[in-house]
Amino acid sequence: MLIHLSPKNGIPIYLQIVSQVKYLVASGRLRPSDEVPPIRALAEKLLINPNTVARAYRELEQAGILIKRQGAGTYVSETGTPLAWAERIKLLTERIDGLLAEAHQLDVPTEQVLALIKERDRLIAASPNKETGNAGAE
Repeated sequence: MLIHLSPKNGIPIYLQIVSQVKYLVASGRLRPSDEVPPIRALAEKLLINPNTVARAYRELEQAGILIKRQGAGTYVSETGTPLAWAERIKLLTERIDGLLAEAHQLDVPTEQVLALIKERDRLIAASPNKETGNAGAE
């Protein structure tokens, strides 16, 4: 499970983890009963405090996405997936908001962002493996 953190985007790190795990579940890259990395292992990999990962995992447990099995690890919940359509739209909306904020900071017009999205969509659709290569996590 790859998580990419952006310390400069203004979104708290634990929320970035929450969002990316939700994305992985919604996209099917994490399936029910898949084990997620232990808190310490993920924290070491991301070079962050374990409390940050623990907070993200708690949020995901409360949302019903993850379930902790005492002494066995943390897994994707059977009941929490697949995410509802509304949750998928919410995840995409958050990503779009971030993209638009970054585009405005870079002084790139919205029309050009839309054209870039369409161009990338065509390239992805034409690629043999149809992988984005930058989904934010895997």
